[in-house]
Amino acid sequence: MSAEDGGLERTLGFVEAMTLGGGTMIGAGIFILPGIAARNAGPASAVSYVIAGLVALLAALSLSELATGMPIAGGSYHYVNRALGGLFGAIVGWGMWTGLMFASAFYMVGFGQYIVSPIPGLDGRHFVIALGFMGVALLIGVNYYGTDESSALQNIMIGTETAIVLVFVAVGIFFIDSTNLTPFAPTGTTGIIATTGIVFVSFLGFEIIATVAGEIKNPGRTIPLTMVLSVVLVTLLYALVMIVSTGVVPIDVLGNSPIPVSEVAEVSMGVIGVVGIAFAAIIAAISSSNSSILAASRVIYAMGRDGLMSEWLNESHDRFYTPHRAILTTGGATALLIALGLSVESIIPLLAETASFSFLVAYLLVHVSLVVFRRANPDEYEPSFELPGVFYPLVPVLGILLTVVVISQMSPTIIMIGSGIIAVGIVWYFIYARSRTVGSGFIRDAITGPSGEPYRVVVPISNPETQKGLLRLAAATAHANEEHGVPELVAINVAEGPSDAPRQNIESERLDHQGDLLQIAHRIAEERDVSLRTRAIVAPDVSTAILDTIADEDPDQLLFGWDGNVGDGEFTFGQTIDPVLKKAPCDVSLVEFKEDTVGRPVALVAPGQNAPVVARRAFEFATVDGTIPTLLFVQSAKRHAGQESVVSGRDVIDDIARSAGLESDEYEREVLVTDDIETALAGTIEAYESVCIGLSHRANITGIPYGSFTEQIALKASGNVMLIRGETNISGE
Repeated sequence: MSAEDGGLERTLGFVEAMTLGGGTMIGAGIFILPGIAARNAGPASAVSYVIAGLVALLAALSLSELATGMPIAGGSYHYVNRALGGLFGAIVGWGMWTGLMFASAFYMVGFGQYIVSPIPGLDGRHFVIALGFMGVALLIGVNYYGTDESSALQNIMIGTETAIVLVFVAVGIFFIDSTNLTPFAPTGTTGIIATTGIVFVSFLGFEIIATVAGEIKNPGRTIPLTMVLSVVLVTLLYALVMIVSTGVVPIDVLGNSPIPVSEVAEVSMGVIGVVGIAFAAIIAAISSSNSSILAASRVIYAMGRDGLMSEWLNESHDRFYTPHRAILTTGGATALLIALGLSVESIIPLLAETASFSFLVAYLLVHVSLVVFRRANPDEYEPSFELPGVFYPLVPVLGILLTVVVISQMSPTIIMIGSGIIAVGIVWYFIYARSRTVGSGFIRDAITGPSGEPYRVVVPISNPETQKGLLRLAAATAHANEEHGVPELVAINVAEGPSDAPRQNIESERLDHQGDLLQIAHRIAEERDVSLRTRAIVAPDVSTAILDTIADEDPDQLLFGWDGNVGDGEFTFGQTIDPVLKKAPCDVSLVEFKEDTVGRPVALVAPGQNAPVVARRAFEFATVDGTIPTLLFVQSAKRHAGQESVVSGRDVIDDIARSAGLESDEYEREVLVTDDIETALAGTIEAYESVCIGLSHRANITGIPYGSFTEQIALKASGNVMLIRGETNISGE
């Protein structure tokens, strides 16, 4: 299971996805906001819901492609963070977290109003807030313990409230008084668009489908279909609810009621209708708030995993396997927002509109992210659903424009609060998260456009003491091959863990070590001016995970750290390196660091298919310190003697260098003619800081092509040792 790939079982079909998306949207907004919407736009508030639905539909279309194109579940935050980098990830992460908390507080205050308002003699404001506190405390407990029963209860509540709303619309149509619908738009176009910003909070449910994209069956078809259908059907339902509400009850009554839908139900269905609507409103508020708290806690949990939030929040409960600290933090902040209702009279529209602002900004950046992914076209972006024909770039462009228009018509207070949330995200990123984040996004690639096939070097890293040296060598060898493709490094870290272990615990255990390693890797890559991608992987077998990564990435080279030990039993280099050496379909270099610098490398070469690869690696590694390698050819004095042997040896070196693509000024030659090859070599290589040796053509008993001569030189060298195996020198399967 990798941080990028995920490993969740696909168990959700069409019905389950529709329930998650459409069912969640038929929530508290439909019971609480009609009065506020009618007061601001009159009967034309139905148009406000249609516009909000159109904005949501455009976002759903962009999210559909992103959700099927990214091998990771998690919704808008993940896509923006991956496409645009940590800064925009922080903005959207903070925005989604606060937006969901504002939405949850909005639901809880509305929940209290439907209980308190019908009861005469109660001090409405204090009882509403008290009930909101009770409701959020209950939901914190449910999410903290993570009971499976909560999911089944959620589905029952959604089904019940949907049935009641459908009955409300079907009966209410017959009680519409057309005189109540005139004037249709008393506040004009400005009022309609401004109201759109308030009611957009009602359309957040489709995001959940993207959040669980990794668990949906046949995602290429199911995700876009359920997203589009849920938004379209809910938009039509909301528009009908507003037509019925404003047509049955006069605007002045509806707009001033804290329980507007009950006012309508009283006219059309009497006491039974009022009780039914009150019941539906209560369960809608609870289910919607529950979804919001759950989603908000997972946003900051994910931000903690990505280095954008404190790792303290990323801790999962030892017993319940829930992100309990994230849940408690989210619930506590939601309670503070509910408490604002004691001093802020218009708390409902404030909470609703602020939540809408946060998500409008998030969806604006989702559209931008889609364009970035399309332009950059990274290898890992392979959507099974793509916006067809003219829908791209029409959908993201129109989505951005409409979102900006809606935001521009929001009240100055909301724009100020929302801008403050964005500013907090920016400040947080530069003060806290910038040095901790992994990944810089694809903006640069999107601006320059796809640049063809990269020259890719994969570097497994696990030891902080050697990773800097490995990445310096990898960057050097990638830059030295720029004529073959744009230099790119892929740094991977594999943490061993059982495949059936709880995902939260695995991620928590590996987070510190992997996060530190990959953050350092990015800093080194920036210093060396080379593109770097990182993959953090949890797998039961390290060598298998590395081979799987090689299969995915198709690298030109693999650069491996090595501790210098050689075994004489079951493994030559160890149970991790041996399988990779035998099976990796690319050049492989094993590096043992004994010095801090590469210095002047010497490459031991002799006629054979591996020699040009050894010479080439020595040249590439030498560029780290601005030197050139010495290509050393050794002959036995018993077989070859005199000046002719030196001349022929130089010819051998030149032939190997030409095969390696080296010019005459890019290497030096040395020919050694001796009776005692091992002793002479050991003395000669002492003058160099690094030695490059090719692996033998013949495999030993472990199946690794590693001969005794190579072993002796590697063990006796006092400098760095680089063992090179070319792509064509694979002895394994």
